[in-house]
Amino acid sequence: MSGVYADDLEVGRVYQLDSYTLTEDEIVEFAKTWDPQIFHVDKAAAEAGAYGGLIASGLHTLSIYQRLAVAGSFGEWNVIAGKRFSDVQFLRPVRPGDTLTGTLVIDAVDIDPRGRALVTTTAELVNDRGAAVLSVTVDAYVRTRPTG
Repeated sequence: MSGVYADDLEVGRVYQLDSYTLTEDEIVEFAKTWDPQIFHVDKAAAEAGAYGGLIASGLHTLSIYQRLAVAGSFGEWNVIAGKRFSDVQFLRPVRPGDTLTGTLVIDAVDIDPRGRALVTTTAELVNDRGAAVLSVTVDAYVRTRPTG
C-alpha cells in the first residue's frame, strides 16, 4: 500500500503535474488503435481538413492526463478504484510537438464508514503556450487510515 490515506488529503491542495511531449508517430499510432479518424491518422488529409494538421485524439489527451495524475498524486494515494470521470472538456486541439502539463486540485474528501472516502478532484492540462487543452473532474475511492 502507498503512504497517503484519504484522511491525509486536504481540500484545496493543488498538485503540479509533470510534463509530457507528444510526437507525431505516437499520435498516429494511438489513433490507429483507438480512434482511427482521418485527422488523427493521415497527415495529408489532416492538413487539408478543418484543423490544418494532425491532432491527437481526445482519448489520447485524457490518457496522458491519467499518466501525469498517477505520477503526480494518485500513485502515492491508497486508491481503491476510480468511480467516475465527469465534465470532460477537450478545449483545443493537441498537436505533434505539444508539451502538456497541468494541475490537479482536491475538491472534496467524503469519508464513509467502510474504511474509504470518495475523493473528488478537478484537473486541467495546458500546452507549452499556456493554453488549456483539457479539463476533467475525477471521483475515486481512497482508503482511510486503518484503525486499531
